[in-house]
Amino acid sequence: MNAHAFADPVFDAQRVFRAAMNALARPGTLHQLDTIVRPPAHLPLELAALVLTLADHETPLWLDAALTGAPEVADYLRFHTGAPLVSHPREAAFALISDPALCPSLANFAPGTDEYPDRSTTLLIQVGTLAAAHGFSLRGPGIADVASLHADPLPPAFLREWAMNRVLFPRGVDVVFAAQGMIAGLPRTTDVEAA
Repeated sequence: MNAHAFADPVFDAQRVFRAAMNALARPGTLHQLDTIVRPPAHLPLELAALVLTLADHETPLWLDAALTGAPEVADYLRFHTGAPLVSHPREAAFALISDPALCPSLANFAPGTDEYPDRSTTLLIQVGTLAAAHGFSLRGPGIADVASLHADPLPPAFLREWAMNRVLFPRGVDVVFAAQGMIAGLPRTTDVEAA
């Protein structure tokens, strides 16, 4: 395997963690993943950087069908994070979606509980295009008035499912979109409408 993790594990992980936290704190804003990582061919660089930062041996991961079909991805993730791979989305702390068309319904992932809302799944979704531009309008905590975000393609029925997810608050899933070396966060508190 000619795949490698971070060149500088401590500083690279800190940069990616800061970008991910800022993306979720300020929905609709783009944050650069300023790091070098060489994952196996089927694992997008952005998803690799996020999971190398966020996952460890106590963090169950779920992989979409495209990633599951590439055994070198599972080997890479186990070796570099020690994270267990789970077969059902509801068991995952993080779900890696390399193809939005293969993303199950958001209702299939863990929403957490009223007592422990942090026990929900965070979806890391690779898209083809990500821009702070027309696509959908975002409102809610961390947004002064309204923010715009364009992420394409989206999982099937995403806007309808997101509206149902938001109603579950304080439960519900969170999403981080990734593309072109950038990420954008969509926490469960965000109201999303088609622009």
